[in-house]
Amino acid sequence: MRTRHIATIAALALVAAACGGGDDGSSASNGDDSSGTIFVSGSSTVEPISALNAEKFKTDNPNVSITVEGPGTGDGFKKFCAGESDVSDASRPIKASEAEDCATNGVEYVELQVAVDGLSVVTSTANTAVSCLTFHDLYALVGPESIGFDKWADANDLAAELGGTSGPYPDANLVVTAPGEESGTYDTFVELVIEDMAEQRDQFPASRPDYQASANDNVIIEGISGSDTSLGWVGYAFYIENTDQVKALAVDDGESGCVAPSAETIADGSYPLARPLYIYVNTTKAEEKVELASFVDFYLGD
Repeated sequence: MRTRHIATIAALALVAAACGGGDDGSSASNGDDSSGTIFVSGSSTVEPISALNAEKFKTDNPNVSITVEGPGTGDGFKKFCAGESDVSDASRPIKASEAEDCATNGVEYVELQVAVDGLSVVTSTANTAVSCLTFHDLYALVGPESIGFDKWADANDLAAELGGTSGPYPDANLVVTAPGEESGTYDTFVELVIEDMAEQRDQFPASRPDYQASANDNVIIEGISGSDTSLGWVGYAFYIENTDQVKALAVDDGESGCVAPSAETIADGSYPLARPLYIYVNTTKAEEKVELASFVDFYLGD
């Protein structure tokens, strides 16, 4: 089924994530008369936005039970296209294969952009050897040709061949902790950083598989902070909430120069790893469940 775009809201950085239920108390909800249940699943990056909107919505609608979980974009779409969830949080657009699953199961939906996030490339706060990485550097360190690179310096030759400018890298352990393949954050990183170079070099577009992968962003933060010479990536919200444990590296896509993630650079698009965030709403359920339609209106409200 072809995704129907019927609404978007102004792009904003995830650090200012609440998109609905303005501070003035305005709401499109039906107040205390609403009741029922709403199930939201999907992206762990979008989960805090949905959870905050659910909390605000319930203030005026205490009889509505809202469950919000964040197993990952891919796992969320599995539930959504099986008809199990009402709303699917996503840190990437739905894939063609997922849209086919929805169509097979008779699930019609609408895609709504709710925020703009920035994938943050992170390392330990103790790592003073690296401050900026180009896309070529990232490919050399975590791309499909990096299998077996146990030290940063192992990537020096590949980085030089590709045109990376941050080398030579230190002769220090390269401990990578990052999202797994079930994550939309993983998919977006591969699409933005790895895919073009991998295709040019006749490689499968994927990250190296030999790293600690997790769908839990808090586990990733723990892994990054646990090694002085770590490397990984998370959504901006998880970086900004843990600046006492991890630091973000500036990123250069070859044209941008070294740009660090911030609310401003993500919002204005100058940060090379900025990306839109979405919710997908089951339109049939929204027609049948007044509480769901009210919640979505609230979510998208000013």
